[in-house]
Amino acid sequence: MKGDHKMKISHRSSNRECGARGFSLLEMMIVICVLMIVGGIGFMALQPALKDAKVNQAFESAMMPLRVARQRAIAERKQYIVCYGIAAPPAAVTPIAPTAQSIQIFRWDVGTALSAATQVTAVTLPIDINFQVLPGLPNGPATVPDGFGSAVTAVDFDQNVAGGGIKNQVMFMPDGSAHDVNGNLNSGIVYVARNGDLYSSRAITLYGATGRIRGWRLLSSGGGPKWFQQ
Repeated sequence: MKGDHKMKISHRSSNRECGARGFSLLEMMIVICVLMIVGGIGFMALQPALKDAKVNQAFESAMMPLRVARQRAIAERKQYIVCYGIAAPPAAVTPIAPTAQSIQIFRWDVGTALSAATQVTAVTLPIDINFQVLPGLPNGPATVPDGFGSAVTAVDFDQNVAGGGIKNQVMFMPDGSAHDVNGNLNSGIVYVARNGDLYSSRAITLYGATGRIRGWRLLSSGGGPKWFQQ
């Protein structure tokens, strides 16, 4: 009797062990495929956000030197020059590792020669973001940010200065205003964008008399692209 009971228990245990098998290779492959598909969909959905974040990073890299230079000019009672691109603002001063998409800050002490200006810092835009204006940008006087320029030149300072002035640089004074190295009030605009992507365009405007700096973003608005303050 007891032997029969043990045999029945052993038989039930054996049945449970046979039913408690793991995943088959086919089931595991199906699960892996599903996970890969979900991951791919998630990655594709994140691409626009990642691209937008990269453009915003470039936009901040282009705007921050203006803010830093203005703040330091006021705090230290000195002159600070911001230069976009490879040309160095002071004569005989060469930027560190110059590239076409770089921004340099120089300190120019009052009473010294312009060639004595000292480079303070340099930053470079991400590799796929450039200072540029793309076809399709609003270019009328009432449609460009702060009414500066006509969306033809990517770095366009010295607005309304006789002779065109120096387009790629600006100097901040101890009172916070922006001038060129010849003493003219210096207002202007800087555009950044990804190649071929109109709505990646960002703009930065500077008002010379007060040193006010504003950021702008291009968005689709009903009849077409329109700038909005960012």
